[in-house]
Amino acid sequence: MTAPLPRRPIRRLDEATINRIAAGEVIERPAAAVKELVENAVDAGARAIDVVLEEGGRRLIAVTDDGVGMAPEELRLAIERHATSKLPDDDLTRIATLGFRGEALPSIGAVARLSITSRPAGSDGAWTLAVEAGRVAPPAPAAQGPGTRVEVRDLFFATPARLQFLKGERHEFGLALDQVRRLAMAHPGIGFTVADGARVALRLAPTLDRLGRIAQVIGQDFAANAVTIDAERDGVRLDGHAGLPTYHRATAQAQYLFVNGRPVRDRLLIGALKGAYVDVLAHDRHAVAVLFLTLDPRSVDVNVHPAKSEVRFRDQGLVRGLIVGAIRHALTQAGHRVSTLASSATLGAFRPGGAGSSYGAPPAYLPRGMAEALAEYHAPLLDAPPGARAEAAPSATAADPVEHPLGAARAQLHETYIVAQTRDGVVIVDQHAAHERLTFEKLKAALATSAVPRQVLLLPEVVELDEAAAGRVAGRAAELAEFGLVVEGFGPGAVVVREAPAALASGDLKGLVRDLADELASFEGSERLQGRLDAVLSRMACHGSVRAGRPLNLAEMNALLREMEVTPRAGQCTHGRPTFVELKRADIERLFGRR
Repeated sequence: MTAPLPRRPIRRLDEATINRIAAGEVIERPAAAVKELVENAVDAGARAIDVVLEEGGRRLIAVTDDGVGMAPEELRLAIERHATSKLPDDDLTRIATLGFRGEALPSIGAVARLSITSRPAGSDGAWTLAVEAGRVAPPAPAAQGPGTRVEVRDLFFATPARLQFLKGERHEFGLALDQVRRLAMAHPGIGFTVADGARVALRLAPTLDRLGRIAQVIGQDFAANAVTIDAERDGVRLDGHAGLPTYHRATAQAQYLFVNGRPVRDRLLIGALKGAYVDVLAHDRHAVAVLFLTLDPRSVDVNVHPAKSEVRFRDQGLVRGLIVGAIRHALTQAGHRVSTLASSATLGAFRPGGAGSSYGAPPAYLPRGMAEALAEYHAPLLDAPPGARAEAAPSATAADPVEHPLGAARAQLHETYIVAQTRDGVVIVDQHAAHERLTFEKLKAALATSAVPRQVLLLPEVVELDEAAAGRVAGRAAELAEFGLVVEGFGPGAVVVREAPAALASGDLKGLVRDLADELASFEGSERLQGRLDAVLSRMACHGSVRAGRPLNLAEMNALLREMEVTPRAGQCTHGRPTFVELKRADIERLFGRR
């Protein structure tokens, strides 16, 4: 029999221990301290903020600003928990500043050697205050210009166990740099510098050009490969820029989301962004976006996490719908634009001694005017119903077919790529990727207007599966019929396909059913296929498209090009890969030294 535990009386922890526990919630690594101190500088009205880190922030974090500064009596109050100047009326429903909890400075002072030197504008001199592991020294006169300088030395010396969880200096410095970059994008009117003691890693001058500031932070190629977002609904405003589907990343690190100027990593916003790209981007790729959400402070709760990186919206459906709708509309309006990186990589592959730049990485060689030329590839009447798109196709005379936006087909290479001649260049089309997008849009339009047109198979297709997979498919037969795929069980380990969507009747039905069986395994038991509409249609489009390796005659190739010109988002397949690249005649001439 287990001996009873000894009774221990409840007691109040001492103040130093309480502060160190609180510090663990707010300051988990150097980057968190940098974020809190820079936010304080922004709230203080600074026009220039300088950040210096040594040893990744372990040895030193110094943040200097030219903001309003603090008087000596305010210095002593600033390092007390929950003392702040940012809630004048104690109203947590109308938070208009980045900071408001009054926890950052006391938390840092509890685990490090902290000094704050400050001088208000118009004051005769500055004062400094030192805190070491929670022990406060009285304020003393100091020499400094208007503004505030905060120095954090020997971070976590009072809680050495925390140091074990930090990574290398370069990694910690990179995390801190990312925090400053995010704040810099939200506040372009402020100048920022970040240095590691030996070199300046970031230097940004104040600017009124927010897109220019964004390009400085995440790369100059972003502006050429992004669409502008500007939408408003019921008092909620969304603006910013979202990358084209063919311009993407392997991680979500290049997604910058802001709520009322506050950088956040909110699951609702991240999910909405992913939902906006669901039918144009592969599941393992991530969009590049910088989005600013502005709404009444009373409609969002920012007081849900000590680090203030998560928020809660009063109307989550409104926010999600606004993000998904605005981005999809902007991508549709972009028409046939594809990432300039695709064409740049193609040119790079042709250049002597060059293997081309990695797709999805900044190009080593960006042709002049390529972005502007691709911007003209807009399908007419993108919002027209599918049946009207054929009539809306760009007009071109039979005597001059190269005047079509995607030109006139001239040849097929490796039974996979269509080569077309335009008025001033060459277009190369991936026939499978292009037809996959066309099939997807047809299926989606048909499903939105009525039942998908079906075709009875002359010879029903028997698909052999394992017993569990066959059961999953047969159990969803009624829902699959809504998509135009009529199946039924055919013994314990097979299903039979009796009807298929008209657009897929000549496609790979066996491969489609096998893939759907695998995908259904990831669905929740009660989840309807309509909830995963884009995923199902994307799978169907892939198996119903013209395959690579299929010979096409000139008439078939030209028909494919003409249909691409009047189909939304035809610049990329449903996995986010480009369907075509364009080489301008001038670029080709440069390759051969003619220019």
